[in-house]
Amino acid sequence: MYNFELQQPNHITSLATSSLLVSVDVNVWSATKQDRTISSEVTTAKKADESAGRFVKNLLADNKQHKDLVNYRQTIYNWLKRNTYRWNNTQDLLPVIQLESFKKEFSEHEKEFNEKLARFLTNYDGIISDMAFKQGDMFNRDDYPTVEQVKSKFGIKLYVSEVPEQDFRCQVAEDLARDLKISYQRQAEEIVKNVLHQQITRITDVMESIAHCCGTHEIATKDGSTITKKRKMYDTTLEKAKELCNTYKNFKLIDNEDSRKLSVAITSLDDVLRGVDIESLRDSDAVRNKVKSGVEDILDKFNF
Repeated sequence: MYNFELQQPNHITSLATSSLLVSVDVNVWSATKQDRTISSEVTTAKKADESAGRFVKNLLADNKQHKDLVNYRQTIYNWLKRNTYRWNNTQDLLPVIQLESFKKEFSEHEKEFNEKLARFLTNYDGIISDMAFKQGDMFNRDDYPTVEQVKSKFGIKLYVSEVPEQDFRCQVAEDLARDLKISYQRQAEEIVKNVLHQQITRITDVMESIAHCCGTHEIATKDGSTITKKRKMYDTTLEKAKELCNTYKNFKLIDNEDSRKLSVAITSLDDVLRGVDIESLRDSDAVRNKVKSGVEDILDKFNF
């Protein structure tokens, strides 16, 4: 047996110094309950075995305030997916440079979620009374938890941790040490390549959106002629492009051909958008044409 020090790949060191791992848990009460009595009645009426089916009651019968909370949970998860990169089944990778804005946006989502929850809890007793009519003979007051019990079933939390950076020291046979290091290296490279692919996809999407919005489209009139109108430009698209430029300039994880192409494309896009704001894009044909041409040149040159 020999003593070997398994060094982490340089990629992980880079990730550890430029990134954090984040996870967001959003808990929402499902407001459903299995009713064994009704299940038994249905299976008996259908001459089926009791295990052949079950009846699950929707205790809130699609109450709007409860649905708003359920839907907002998905809104939060969609926001998280847009702003991070997949790391594992429970955590996502966040560039350190985005931490301040990420925490600010999370606080806004947290506030909105808690406001929706407060409105729901305030009206909870009235909602139960309304369910007594909607549920008919299926209504059972004992199915409904107290306000405090319901409140405990909801929650939103943000967890932040460092990317592991420690070395691995093991006393293993030489061939086993080599296999472990190769396997670890391969996993690290797959993660980095996936992040780079997502970066290229996101910057490509936003450039294509800018080029499209800077163009025009034909509209048919009532007299059969056509008029040319400028497409609508959204400030969120321009802001996202500038944010991506700022992030990616400071978040280079690997040095390969695709990474170098991305760096040059980001620098070029940053130059094209420098000094451009949403008002000038909306009001000035010259600015729109310049930006459209510049972005299309980047897309053509780098084949994104």
